[in-house]
Amino acid sequence: MLRFIALAVLLGASVSPSHATLVDFSASGANAAAIQATVDSFRTALGTLNPNVVGSLGTGRREINWDGVPDALSAPNNLPANFFNVNSPRGVVFSTPGTGFQVSANAVNPTGTPIEFGNINASYPGLFTTFSAQRLFTALGSNVIDVNFFIPGTTTPAFITGFGAVFSDVDLANTTSIQFFNLANVLIGTLFAPSLTGNETLSFVGGLFNSGEQVSRVRIFSGNSALGPNELLASTDVVVMDDFIYAEPRAVSEPASLGLFLVGVLLISGFTRRSAQHISFRRAVRLRI
Repeated sequence: MLRFIALAVLLGASVSPSHATLVDFSASGANAAAIQATVDSFRTALGTLNPNVVGSLGTGRREINWDGVPDALSAPNNLPANFFNVNSPRGVVFSTPGTGFQVSANAVNPTGTPIEFGNINASYPGLFTTFSAQRLFTALGSNVIDVNFFIPGTTTPAFITGFGAVFSDVDLANTTSIQFFNLANVLIGTLFAPSLTGNETLSFVGGLFNSGEQVSRVRIFSGNSALGPNELLASTDVVVMDDFIYAEPRAVSEPASLGLFLVGVLLISGFTRRSAQHISFRRAVRLRI
């Protein structure tokens, strides 16, 4: 009995709490000034901005504003999924069911590529705007992006406690969202970016966990369509991203790994004991015969 109690305790200790407390920061407006105060409040809640260096600094926050991405890795070229863990160590690696990722071009660039994803659709510079000039970010071939966290500059998985993003041209409510997953890959919270009628608008949504939850991954839904079509139908909402703001990636604590190891030891011990008991029983039966 004690073995099974210990097993239950260890399994419970190896995952994040099931009832997460998620503090929501959200705002929308016609320009950057309209959401600036909310963005700054979220930044303050996360802590001091850390430099883009290898290793975890334990506290504070990291940010990605895309504007330092070189022309060679911007539209019409694709951005490597691990750029912000290898080239500029900020502890994130992207994935998508689509075909890749792209950062929009600056107004002046070697290939004359249009800004704000005008290379994908000529109407897009009239739909999108920036929070921090000049670049924006999107997945290609999908409206879904997973952001996976690592100790910056390494392949060691990490967790965060808060994440937020700026979106451009969120027209439809309850469409653009951020989902938060814990270390056991269980969904523990979802926040929707506020919508606003009109073009070249900005929306911000950020979530901060304050009860010890550990987030290993966030999934972002940007609108309900991959970039490509015109927004001619009221049901179509193409959305792109600007700044990402998130808590400093930190190492997953050893107790969770130790707990899983001890669970294995208990299971092996139980199996060995049951095997020994079974052998003893067989010997006793033979002696009676």
